[in-house]
Amino acid sequence: MVVKSKFEIDEFWFVEMEWITKKYEELTVDELYEILRLRAEIFVVEQDCVYQDLDGKDKKSVHLFLKDDKGEIIACLRMIPAGISYEEPSIGRFVVKESERLKGYGRKSMELAIEYIRNEFHSTKIRLSGQAYLKEFYESLGFKVVNGTYLEDGIPHYEMLKE
Repeated sequence: MVVKSKFEIDEFWFVEMEWITKKYEELTVDELYEILRLRAEIFVVEQDCVYQDLDGKDKKSVHLFLKDDKGEIIACLRMIPAGISYEEPSIGRFVVKESERLKGYGRKSMELAIEYIRNEFHSTKIRLSGQAYLKEFYESLGFKVVNGTYLEDGIPHYEMLKE
């Protein structure tokens, strides 16, 4: 599934970008490589955190990603069906390339993921484990903290639920 969104560059210019949603088996080798590269760039290098990213859940997930005009993936996340990470469907591995932040891509990707989960997973409940510094961002999307802060791979997180 492809969803097109317009993003304002300034008062006169807009850029149209395509958000792509694919199941694991639908991803091309290049798309999978780019998703894993971006996640390593953010979670391992930028956040200086050595952890096992490949946890087997990617194969069961639906991936949402955004490519720039050069075909490079600049934002991505995965939507995990109920019963894999949590009782409810969940969103995870949410990243936006550092140079592309504060342009609305993160909010739009989360909004599209929430809509997809409601329509395709038929669930009004969505759970996530979010890094603590993004707590207010997730709350602005309707998520509420359901567990106090805890360390995941050495980084403070909150378990959050949207109902």
